[in-house]
Amino acid sequence: MSWKRIWTMFKARNFEFFRDKAAFGWNFLFPFLIIAGFAITFGGRDFSSYKVGIFPSPSASVDFSHTKLPEKFIRTEHLQFLGFPDLASGLEKLKHHQIDFLLRQDTSPPQYWQLETSPKGYLVERLFQSGFVPDSNGFGIKETVAGAEIRYIDWLFPGVLGMNMMFSALWGVGYVIVRYRKNGVLKRLKATPLTAFEYLTAQAMSRFFLLVFTLIVVWIGADLLFSFRMAGSYLNLLVVFSLGGLSLTSIGLLLAARGISEEFTSGALNFMAWPMMFLSEVWFSLEGAPQWVRSFAELLPLTHLLRAARKIMNDGATLTQVGSECLVLIAVTLVCLVLGATLFSWNE
Repeated sequence: MSWKRIWTMFKARNFEFFRDKAAFGWNFLFPFLIIAGFAITFGGRDFSSYKVGIFPSPSASVDFSHTKLPEKFIRTEHLQFLGFPDLASGLEKLKHHQIDFLLRQDTSPPQYWQLETSPKGYLVERLFQSGFVPDSNGFGIKETVAGAEIRYIDWLFPGVLGMNMMFSALWGVGYVIVRYRKNGVLKRLKATPLTAFEYLTAQAMSRFFLLVFTLIVVWIGADLLFSFRMAGSYLNLLVVFSLGGLSLTSIGLLLAARGISEEFTSGALNFMAWPMMFLSEVWFSLEGAPQWVRSFAELLPLTHLLRAARKIMNDGATLTQVGSECLVLIAVTLVCLVLGATLFSWNE
């Protein structure tokens, strides 16, 4: 293996990217447009259905047979009730905007928890209070949530960054290599001393560099505009996004190992990207989703990337605390790189 040849291909791919002003500009502009759109349209708030956490409950499906909650509130339409075993687990979801309201169902009057500045929590509180009849035990005991509140846009921002990395990695590697193969560029490279492993390594390194470069520029620009919450270490966050970028790039390399049709490759890339965009909690939490959906989401590398990033940003987690997510990203990278190098073909 020659590092000189790898370095040559690395520089050539980077020069090609920076000279393509349309693609270069869109990689920076796209995340800003999404973040600004959500901030302006929704004011940094969630827009999904109302989710009410109930504890104590042994399962996610709440049993109201022995509850002390008002019947009128339980039967209110458009409320989704999610069970939690204890107060701590419910508060964790409430602080991260994964539920809008939290109730204890075994006390009279019942206790409830709400984020003071949450518009959805305010509306659910009014629905809850309206469920009591006059001369009853009152409207319940209200408790405030301690600690700094996490805005929805703080929860959303890692998802936007991860989605941008995903599209850039899949199309910037997978689609480009297939186009090179179709145009005969790879066939000409085969006549040189360059090996398949060296070529794929250079492509992965180039895409990794561009992903990290774009991530840093977008982060600084968006943070200046919206002042995102950062409870953990920037270095730890960079490590997590770097591992995620490598795993997503390796998937793009695997899909491009033998593809010869740009149309088929585009479909295959969309087949990989769209499930991750909707099931990896880019836009919304999967709390309350069917168990098989949540289990399938665990197979997607973007799920583990965003979970680790949000733990570091919003909870101040360390690399040790997100070690399981990092191991999944490393495993995906190694498996896809080995398979991609094994299956890679220079010719049509």
